[in-house]
This record gives sequence, structure tokens and C-alpha cells, in this order.
Amino acid sequence: MTVNDRLTALRGWMREEKIDAYIIPSSDPHQSEYVAEHWKSREWISGFTGSAGTVVVTVDYAGVWTDSRYFLQGEMETASSEFELQKMHNQFGNYYRDWIIDNLSSGQTVAVDGELFSNGQCDMLKKAFVSEGLKFRIDADGISPTWTNRAAIPMNEIYVHDAKYAGKTRTERLNEVRAKMVEQKADHHLTTTLDDIGWTLNIRGTDIDFNPVAVCYLVVSKTYSTLFIDKVKVPVAIQNELKADNIYLRPYTEIVAYLNQLPEIDTLLVDPLICNAYLYRAINAQKVNGNTPAKYLKAIKNSTEIAHSKSSQIKDSVGMAKAWKWLEDTLKSRNVSEAEFADKLAECRGHQAHYKSESFPAIIGYKGNGAIIHYHPTHDACHDIKNNGMLLCDSGGQYLDGTTDITRTVSFTDPTDQQKLHYTLVLKGMIGLSMAKFPIGTQGNQLDTLARMHLWQHGLNYGHGTGHGVGFFMNVHEPPQGFAPGNSMRSNTKHDAGMLSSNEPGYYLEGEYGIRIENLMVVVEDKEGWLKFDTITLFPIATNLIDMDFMTTTETQWLNDYHQETYDKVSPQMDEEHRLWLKEKCRAL
Repeated sequence: MTVNDRLTALRGWMREEKIDAYIIPSSDPHQSEYVAEHWKSREWISGFTGSAGTVVVTVDYAGVWTDSRYFLQGEMETASSEFELQKMHNQFGNYYRDWIIDNLSSGQTVAVDGELFSNGQCDMLKKAFVSEGLKFRIDADGISPTWTNRAAIPMNEIYVHDAKYAGKTRTERLNEVRAKMVEQKADHHLTTTLDDIGWTLNIRGTDIDFNPVAVCYLVVSKTYSTLFIDKVKVPVAIQNELKADNIYLRPYTEIVAYLNQLPEIDTLLVDPLICNAYLYRAINAQKVNGNTPAKYLKAIKNSTEIAHSKSSQIKDSVGMAKAWKWLEDTLKSRNVSEAEFADKLAECRGHQAHYKSESFPAIIGYKGNGAIIHYHPTHDACHDIKNNGMLLCDSGGQYLDGTTDITRTVSFTDPTDQQKLHYTLVLKGMIGLSMAKFPIGTQGNQLDTLARMHLWQHGLNYGHGTGHGVGFFMNVHEPPQGFAPGNSMRSNTKHDAGMLSSNEPGYYLEGEYGIRIENLMVVVEDKEGWLKFDTITLFPIATNLIDMDFMTTTETQWLNDYHQETYDKVSPQMDEEHRLWLKEKCRAL
């Protein structure tokens, strides 16, 4: 079926259901950022493969709303279908909601599948639509009857993430969650987010590419817990471990029935901004609305996790160096496709100890493709990298002892003055945020400005957040903290000691090149009442793109110190050939 054929089938279902506008998000029942094939409904109906976006279908219109990270990609992927790309200039705006209000008439019906929207989202949509005279339904699954060859829900086996990496046992983590439940006077706690469940129980899975999670639900009670996961996914040895920790298994599909039968006098802690509307409304116990404890507990890495994160960054750099040297050597005799280099990065990382997978699909953008912020090359559709021009490379790995995410931008020929200016302004922003010292209680939107200020002085900016939280052998994009403007969870979360985040300002010139420089940093204590960042990513930053006229003495010293630390810590893990390569790349300015 073509995209237009799928639209025709969906509209047939909408006519039968008397639905005038149908909204399809990017999420799954667990509000995951990356989803299993079974839940890629928005991608299936629209052909748009970006990781963020929302579809609205009416009887005579089909639109995809996405933010500036995906404008170029979205235009290309919707060009041959009826879908129109709707550009959101703020990731957190109400653009598609407002479009529906403007284009539907009083008395018409808007519908969603309540399993794919949080209860909080549904409440806000209902309030907005009903106030304009529209009807709103949350019980409408239009994808299942029209997606005929849909993939099954994944059934891959889970495995234990050993406490020698995690730093705490399963029992210790459950006790931390229960302590938060006591504070909220809750008898039970429903966890629906897959990374929070994996962290709480020290388990990992392979149900979603690049994210070591398993599809399941968890209810933590005072003296026991119930894990809703199909038993075929749990090896007998792990079943016995879980049982010994008073964790009992029930089928994944029994979660609704379980929530329905909880006593009305009991209390259940649930996050309405995360729990899907279908589950939320099935809860029979008294609801205690609050944050999921694991979200904030796991954001603060313990000393074991931080130590492992630092060591995993070093071996990641060893793998990266092998891939980059291979690229430079190969380009002397032939071109290399973007997809081939992505494969080489994964191959070189794969030789490192405890490697499990990439942490996201590598972003390898040569020349104009670098300006497509989340461009992912495939062997069927990519450009050749040649021994000239600029290349942006954003990649990462999942290891049992850490998660990595790094971006470097290089030029294979003498850069233009404009390229050097843009690169230097981005670098100055990255260094400025790296060097920041700030009082306890400082939010992400306050720190975000430090990374943008030099670009702003030249009337330039970038359309994405400056950074995101990073998991420990967990999702590479981990809430709640980060660096971003505006009023969002990432913007408003206060940075605390132990939080691990990315620092990745950029600049993108459409059709020409993209620039991004990214390191990971952990928050550490400074003098009393103050915090600062410790950069743990150690890999050379291209210096031939720097315009030294714009660099201060302090910034140059920071970069020289960074390169010296990189060489001192990474080179002992290398053979002589790659040690010499690293030494040249880390040469002081």
C-alpha cells in the first residue's frame, strides 16, 4: 500500500466511526521516544520517519506537524504523498491542536487512541476542543483495523544488569521507590515508562532498537511488586531471582484487569503526564497524582555509575579513533558513503568490551546533509563523503558500563572564512557551558543561554535544545534535565550533582553544511552552594576550523587542557599507530 492508499483506508474507518479529525502521535502506550515497529503508526500512515511528529487526518486533509530538526527531512519524505508538512517553530507549541480548532466546525468529532496519549495530554486536548464546541473521543484505534501487515509486539528475552555496574541492587532501588511512596501516602505505584522499570529492577531488554528496554508495566506495592510481562520473555533463572525479591509476573495484557480490581480504599501513585489515558482511567484505587519516583532517582548517577561512565567514554574514544583514522586513510584513494562510515563506527565500537549496540542510529551528514539535524543515512539513500568539504558525525554506543553520545564536525579541506566563523561561535558556546559554575537550583533554560550567546551576537541561532539527560546503559535521551529555552520539563528542571547531560550547540546552513560539537558532562559539587560540570567525553575537537581571532586566551587554554587530558587518558588504551594519530589531533594551539 502507498501512503495515499493507507490514507484512503483510514478515512473509510473514520467515516464508519463518524470521526472528523483523527490524531496520530509518535508514541507507544509507554510514552517512549523511540518505539518498537508495532507502534510506528505515525510513520506507517505518513511515510515520515523522523522520531518526533504528529499526524492529523480529516476527510480532505492530511498533515504532519514536526519541529525544525526535521524540516528538511519532512519535506523530502512527504513530497510524493497527500501529506503536507506543517512546520512547528517551537517543539512544545499547540500547533496541530490549534489547526483542528481553526478548521473544524462546532459539533464535529476529534478522536485519538487513548493508549498512545498520556492522560494529561487527553485532558488538555479535551478542554481545548470542548470549549470550541467540538466533541472528543479517546477510545478510537484506527490503526489496528487498517494496518494489515503490522509487526507483533516484541517478545525478546530480558537480562539482568548486574549491580557491579549499576552500583545498587534491585532491592535497594525498590526501597528508594517505596520511600517516595511513603512520602506520597501511596499503597501502590504504577510505573509505565520502560526505562524507569528497567532501572528499578536492574533489568534490560532488546524490544526497542538502540534502547536496552523491555515492553512491560510495573506496579510496586508495599511488600511486593507485580511485573506485567509475558513469561516467555523471562528466563527461568531471572524468574527465580524476581520471585526471591517478591516480584511476581503476570501477562502484559492483564494490566487493565489488575488496575480495575485494586481496592477502592487503596491509594496508587501515578504520573498523569506519563501514564496513558486508557490505563489511567482503569485505576480503581484512589489516585495520588505525582511524579514517577524512578525518573528523578535515576537521573542522579551514583559514584559507581559515574566511574563506569568515565571508563566507557575512554573505550568509546578508542573505537571512534579507529573509525576516524580509517576514514581519513580511505579517502586518500576512494570516496566513502555516509552509510559505510556509519557501519564502520558501529564495527569499531563493537570491538570494545561490554558493547551491546549503538545508542541511536548514527547521524552522518556530508556537506548539505549535515544541515538536516537528525539525518540518518541508509545504503539506499545517502551521499558519498569526499576528500573535501565538511562532515558532521553524531553517534554513540550502549555498553553494559555506560551510554555514550558524541558529535564532531570536521573539514577535509581548508575551510572558508564563513565556515570558520560559524564553527568557532559554536565551539565558544560549547566551551562556555562546559566551564560554567552555577548556584544550586539553576535550571536548564538559564544555562542554555551560555551556549547560544556567541551565535546570538552575530544574529544566528539553532532550532534544538542545547542538551539532554543521558542514561546509564539506558536511553540516550533521558528526562528530566537538559538545556533548552522556553518552558518545558527539560528547561525547568534544576541541575543537581550526579546528573549526566549532553552539551551540543550547533549551527546549520541549509544546503551547505551543519556544525555541531557535543560532549557529555556530569554535574559535580564546587564550593558550598555551587555546582560545575566535569566533561567526561574525551575525543579530539577539530582545530583547523577554528578562527583564532575570535578565541579568548581562557577558551584556548580550556581546549588545550581538554586535548591534553584526552591524550593522557585515551592513548594508553591504543596501539602505536592510533596513538600517533591521537597525538597529532590533540596538538596544542
